[in-house]
Amino acid sequence: MVRNKRFFEVLVGLILIFLLIWLVSINDFIFMPLFKLVGAVAFPIIGAGILYYLTKPLMHFFERFRIHRIVAILMVFVIILLVAFLFVIYIWPIVRDQTANLIKGIPAMVKVAEDFISYWETNYTIIPDQVLQAVDDFADKIPSRIDDIINHLFSFVGGLIGQVISIVAGIVLIPFFLFFMLKDGEKLLPFIMKFFKPKKAYNLRSLLLKINQVLTAFIQGQLIVSFFVGVLLLIGYSIIGLDYALALALFGMLTNVIPYLGPFLAVTPAIIVGAFQDPWNIVWVSIIMIVAQQIESTLISPNVMGQVLHLHPLTIITVILAAGSIAGFLGILFAVPFYAVIRTIIIHFYETYVDSKKNREDALF
Repeated sequence: MVRNKRFFEVLVGLILIFLLIWLVSINDFIFMPLFKLVGAVAFPIIGAGILYYLTKPLMHFFERFRIHRIVAILMVFVIILLVAFLFVIYIWPIVRDQTANLIKGIPAMVKVAEDFISYWETNYTIIPDQVLQAVDDFADKIPSRIDDIINHLFSFVGGLIGQVISIVAGIVLIPFFLFFMLKDGEKLLPFIMKFFKPKKAYNLRSLLLKINQVLTAFIQGQLIVSFFVGVLLLIGYSIIGLDYALALALFGMLTNVIPYLGPFLAVTPAIIVGAFQDPWNIVWVSIIMIVAQQIESTLISPNVMGQVLHLHPLTIITVILAAGSIAGFLGILFAVPFYAVIRTIIIHFYETYVDSKKNREDALF
């Protein structure tokens, strides 16, 4: 009887969820402004949340010396500003100049590619006729697509201006959210527990602590790992004399935040740049990336992340691809932590159900 009641409650819950999704899909003109409002608020909260998890070790370090919490928070803000200042003064000018030189060098790279293609076009017996026909058809369609490209470009620029304004407003709000997260974050869990009975409060507390552990492991771990990978790439690129080494290493560090797919994104521009500089660089860049990933996977990741996430690589890749097709770049960026949290919740409720069932069976004997 109890099992049937529980099954009925779960079934009703699923029906209500799908009904809610259906109502939102047919009334998007009502919910879309609400979604935009939630998105505008979510950006500074997520940004502050990431900084919160990154700065928690600093807060714990200061608190070990019995420094007042407000003073510790101010010291954390000073450290963040100092890191940003050092980046802007010493690293950003080099990255900016290398990126500008890379952009200026693109026409020369295109010219080399065109000469290479022209050379092969003289050998029609080597290149299949189907390939040549496809290239010619594509070239014929380019003029007719220019107007569409220009119209899309104007629409993109208009939307980009609005996005930039929203991002700037969100960045301004991040320090305020971060301050209160650092100040009152540890008070949130006891506050929530007051609204539940002791048994349910204990269960919920256990779940929230598991979620916090997963988010801490992913955010701190993935960013620390990405930083070390960026340093390893910079060392390797500098050894082989690769042009734009710092800019390419920084790009590799940023893309490495995306698990498993990030390294492939990171190595692509480095291989292209290296190939035009020296064809052997294709081999050297590939070796550098493989060595960096081996060091990261065998030495850094196990010690930084531990075994908290317990996610299979194939599962991670599938989740990232699915999230990317649904939500674009943001979906790719947040797919793994979101999936890890959902997985933690499901496992927790399943274990709770199994334990309660076992306790009922033990009570019968």
